[in-house]
Amino acid sequence: MRDFAAEVTPVILTRDEEPNIGRTLGQLGWAREVVIVDSLSTDATVSIARTFPNVRVVERAFDDLASQWSFAIAQATTDWVLTLDADYFVPASFVDELRTLNPTVNGYSTSFDYAVDGHKLRGSLYPPRLTLFRRDAATFTMDGHTQRVHVAGEIGTLREHLVHDDRKSLRRFLQRQRVYMRDEAQKIRRGENLNFASRVRKLRVVAPFAVVAHALFVRGLILDGAAGIRYAFERFVAELILSRELFR
Repeated sequence: MRDFAAEVTPVILTRDEEPNIGRTLGQLGWAREVVIVDSLSTDATVSIARTFPNVRVVERAFDDLASQWSFAIAQATTDWVLTLDADYFVPASFVDELRTLNPTVNGYSTSFDYAVDGHKLRGSLYPPRLTLFRRDAATFTMDGHTQRVHVAGEIGTLREHLVHDDRKSLRRFLQRQRVYMRDEAQKIRRGENLNFASRVRKLRVVAPFAVVAHALFVRGLILDGAAGIRYAFERFVAELILSRELFR
């Protein structure tokens, strides 16, 4: 029986991901090779990654996410890649589904469960993403602070979810959000690809409080106790940073 997982290369971008990378790579022992493109980390990310026998590390100075991802998937030797952030956890059930795939499409979208220090939340604001696709069908562009992957042809949806579980400190979270929201503010000012959430963000003072109410009471995270409150607080802080950028 065909094992489709053997035809897939997981690809990960890293930059100072010491709190996450060992846990993520520990779930990728099924892969013949994992490609990491590291943006010149200053912590133990690379040394941890190199302890895994199926991992190949390539170092490249960071310019932007679209360029970094384009370079990264080109390093794979298989036709299919699974693009992962360093804080994604790949459950065994996801790998089981991957093994049995017989693709008739060029890519698959994946939904996510969101976890806070291992506590899986009942919901989040984290959207589905295209994570599994043919390398030769994919192109990347920048969209605000992040990249978008465009896959030519039909797209399917995977049944099993990946888990987002970032173990980096709150201080690191704040540092990253300051950079992300500066780029996001520029996108909103330009009026590019504005969805409903982005239009709410243009109201500036409304968005931070709206996101807390939505997370806690619409998504039900108030029932997740401290983990749900922390998630809502982080979203509030991120939106507050964005609001400040939009006032400038």
